[in-house]
Amino acid sequence: MSIRYGLLPLRAIGLEVRAGLHTGELEEREDGDIGGIAVHIGARIAALAGPGEILVSRTIKDLVAGSSLRLESRGTQQLKGVPESWEVFAVMA
Repeated sequence: MSIRYGLLPLRAIGLEVRAGLHTGELEEREDGDIGGIAVHIGARIAALAGPGEILVSRTIKDLVAGSSLRLESRGTQQLKGVPESWEVFAVMA
């Protein structure tokens, strides 16, 4: 997976990156920044990730169905400030 390979130089110097992915509608603000519930969900999923881990929402899992990506469930999580529980998946190497 290209994201993991792109992180290798950071690992070589002792930095571990964590990532969370979600997709959905967003709002572009007048200052050029973005916001909306999809951005919030992505940030909350990223906060759950451990060092070197990439977590994705069920929405992403459904979109990549049939691809070569291997995803492993990390269970249902309550995301702060987000209604309902969300199932989260780890991207496996």
